[in-house]
Amino acid sequence: MTDSAPTPGTAAETESAPKPPSTSRPWRLVLLVLALVAGLATAYWIDVRQRLSGAQHELASRLRAAEDAAREAGNAARGAQDSLLASQARIAAVEARLAESQSQQLALEALYSDLTRNRDEWQLAEIEQVLAIASQQLQLAGNVRAALLALQLAEARLARTDRPQFVPIKRALARDIERLKALPAIDMAAMIMRLDSLVAGVDTLPLAFDERGERPAAAKDAPGTGERGFWSRLGAEVWGELRQLVVVRQVSSPEPPLLAPTQAYFLRENLRLRLLNARMSLLTRDEAGYREDLRATQAWIRRYFDPRSKQTVEALAQLKGLASASVSFEMPTISESLDAVRGYKSRRERTPG
Repeated sequence: MTDSAPTPGTAAETESAPKPPSTSRPWRLVLLVLALVAGLATAYWIDVRQRLSGAQHELASRLRAAEDAAREAGNAARGAQDSLLASQARIAAVEARLAESQSQQLALEALYSDLTRNRDEWQLAEIEQVLAIASQQLQLAGNVRAALLALQLAEARLARTDRPQFVPIKRALARDIERLKALPAIDMAAMIMRLDSLVAGVDTLPLAFDERGERPAAAKDAPGTGERGFWSRLGAEVWGELRQLVVVRQVSSPEPPLLAPTQAYFLRENLRLRLLNARMSLLTRDEAGYREDLRATQAWIRRYFDPRSKQTVEALAQLKGLASASVSFEMPTISESLDAVRGYKSRRERTPG
């Protein structure tokens, strides 16, 4: 479609019509606004960029700090790990030494147990031997003092060993000691020694009528000539021989016991046998036989021996003292203590270790 050429009338109309307002001003406003917006956006973008750059720098610094901290932490971790490994090595060494010391301690404890066991066995064997001897002395000789000393010795030895296993033995020893202490105050050993002394002194007792006379002392030489001294000595010797032919002795008994030498010998032997029988009766606690033997011994000494001599007086005093003692009590035993020691030993042998 082609534009038609303006006609003259149309041109006139055109020139006479009012002109529209110009459109350049709004466009300038728009451009101004756009320029302002663009400036603001640019400023904002610059600000944001600056902020981002600062944030990046801060983040980078923080990352570097974190890396440094991580590096330090790694170093510290490696140091800690090395320390841990060293500590573990030291702990392993300490554990090895501890195990070695424990094994040594167990060995020492076993050795000490064996030594203690052997020492206890030796000590109990000694105590058993002492108590067995004391029991024999008590039963055979009535030696209460020796048995009491043996029990007290065993009690003192066990008191030094503070072991609870020995408590039953200590109790048995205490009971036997109390039983022996409760006995009458009679020293059987001393009485036996006195009887033995009397037996040994039988031969020294002088008889009431001794056929052996006393020879007079030799006369001293009187002052004078040698011939006078000779006759004086001769006369004294003759007179002494004449005195030996007849002996006159005053005795208190109405019937003087005149004994021949053989009879005197058998008298002393029978007297000795009586004293030995009294000793045996004392050991067996036969009071009737003991008193009868002592009574017969005293009667024989009074009848056949010199009552004025010192030996006779002392012998009669000894017999009187022995006869006044009572020997009829029942002698206890220390079997409880012996049984306690032997029972402990047998139980220990059945359970070794």
